[in-house]
Amino acid sequence: MTYQEALEYVYLQLPIFQRIGKAAYKADLGNTLKLDEYFKHPHRTFKSIHVAGTNGKGSTSHMLAAVLQKAGYRVGLYTSPHLKDFRERIRVNGEMIPENEVASFVSKHKGFFDQIKPSFFEMTVALAFDYFARKNLDIAVIEVGLGGRLDSTNIINPILSIITNIGFDHTELLGDTLPKIASEKAGIIKPNIPVVVSNYQPEVEEVFTAKAKEMNAPIYFADKEIQVYEQYIDTKGLQVFKLTGNGKDVKVEIDLLGNYQRYNISGVLKSIEILRGKDFSIPDSAIIDGLRNVQLLTGLMGRWQKISENPLIYCDTGHNTNGIQYVVDQINHTPHNKLHMVIGAVADKNIDEMLALLPQNATYYFTQAAIPRALNHEELMKKAMLHGLRGNSYPNVAMALTEAKKAANPNDLIFVGGSTFVVAEVV
Repeated sequence: MTYQEALEYVYLQLPIFQRIGKAAYKADLGNTLKLDEYFKHPHRTFKSIHVAGTNGKGSTSHMLAAVLQKAGYRVGLYTSPHLKDFRERIRVNGEMIPENEVASFVSKHKGFFDQIKPSFFEMTVALAFDYFARKNLDIAVIEVGLGGRLDSTNIINPILSIITNIGFDHTELLGDTLPKIASEKAGIIKPNIPVVVSNYQPEVEEVFTAKAKEMNAPIYFADKEIQVYEQYIDTKGLQVFKLTGNGKDVKVEIDLLGNYQRYNISGVLKSIEILRGKDFSIPDSAIIDGLRNVQLLTGLMGRWQKISENPLIYCDTGHNTNGIQYVVDQINHTPHNKLHMVIGAVADKNIDEMLALLPQNATYYFTQAAIPRALNHEELMKKAMLHGLRGNSYPNVAMALTEAKKAANPNDLIFVGGSTFVVAEVV
């Protein structure tokens, strides 16, 4: 079986949340446990860090992986979704899993997959854990796919759990209140294993503290201990954070530019502190070099990523209420004359909530990504007009971006986003 044939099997034979939405979500760990037994519990052969949250879990996972790599460790990184290449999901020291590994995995075990019919995500987690077990890792950073409690990654017994923030996303699956969503995320808290909560949110504090107490797990609200007091972009184009905590001030530079990284950096630094207490040798130089080179070391894309200088074009994968709020704040802090917004969305999101947050003083180019879940571009435009947003619609992302570039002057700003899948077509 070739790599392309293996991918075709993965995509066509098995449901994938990325393409079809909630119909692909399985609210139990039955198949995951069958796969784990079949592959002889590969996750037990390596140490791991488990990362959940509504926004920020991807950035947090990549930052930690970059720092650990710079500290000299062999680091596995499992994240989702991918933007351009399926293999982005599974990396060792930044290198994507080879095509022949994917092909061989599917070919060798296809009979078992046909028998139990796992979801796309269940099978991908099994692939990652099987691959990591054979790569002699020192540690793996594992990002939750959706929720936490019933996520396929939640069979691991990590040395550290991290929960980034809680916002409204996938409410039809995880619950329609922040405490309900937090309860699902808190499902990754394990007995006696420390948990770092990046952002203290009074609405959900009790959910986390109660679960931690039940599990006898030490809990740390990172931004209560380590606070950002200054944030700016330096002349090298790095984002600088000055923080205070534990009686001392620190300065870190990161190559991830979104203002919203301020909500992740305290959690990353607290996590490193805990790892040091677990006999991981992480010198200050590894923190400095790792955070300065996250994108280079781990391949992270789509977080307030600059894709053109003239005109200035940024993209961002933020797509839920919190994510869009962060994006709008970022736009407001980016100097520009006129604003051009290339926007697409998926049909199963709360579109009206997103549209209500978008700036009205912009020209819009409504579009749709090439996936079945995409909301039709004309329908998106009609909904947007009810929110006072004006522009035209285009049947694909390339056409929308081309039109935005034609209309933009050198001092204008073009933003591309609204959906991870729109961003995937431009990076």
